[in-house]
Amino acid sequence: MDRSFLPKTYPEVFFMFELLDAAKAFIEPIIRPDSVLCDFTMGNGHDTEYLCKKVPDGKVYAFDIQESALVNTRKRLDDAGLSNAVLIHSSHANCKEYIKEPIDGGMFNLGYLPGSGNKSLHTMRESTLPAVTGAIELLKKGGVLVISIYPGHEEGRLEGEMLTSELSKLDKKYYCVTQFRLINSPDAPFIIAVEKYDK
Repeated sequence: MDRSFLPKTYPEVFFMFELLDAAKAFIEPIIRPDSVLCDFTMGNGHDTEYLCKKVPDGKVYAFDIQESALVNTRKRLDDAGLSNAVLIHSSHANCKEYIKEPIDGGMFNLGYLPGSGNKSLHTMRESTLPAVTGAIELLKKGGVLVISIYPGHEEGRLEGEMLTSELSKLDKKYYCVTQFRLINSPDAPFIIAVEKYDK
């Protein structure tokens, strides 16, 4: 994990609980073996594989606009002997066109495709907002969405500001919206988790 944004004396213990661990900590409590989940930003398939392993009797939808993401993810799943994923070559903004059933949970890992070297390809506000909105509409009562945000680049900062603003408007009677971040390091990655109350 890149820790260059922190002072050298920053407590090491914080990073025992890194961003990916935090994302998993938010979503794991609601996952059952037969859950229906979604990886809204497939990338190289790490989150897709993680979710597939958690739901051996369930299903994982995964979205990406890059053909290479589908190829890499399919190979990763095949190598792991996993066959419970539905890989979709489309923008996550179109999630409601492809998912016709409620989901128990989902993950967004915004920003660049890890390891691609192409910084021009990254998630954009224009598709991120309808994707998150659609995901919330698909979410079952008791379900959780976890969104990892990277404000260290301009579009990531704007995505974070947009999502913080929009998700803060969700009715507190029906949703719990949590933000997990370092408040004295504005460029540090952070998480927003949305839980739909089970009532």
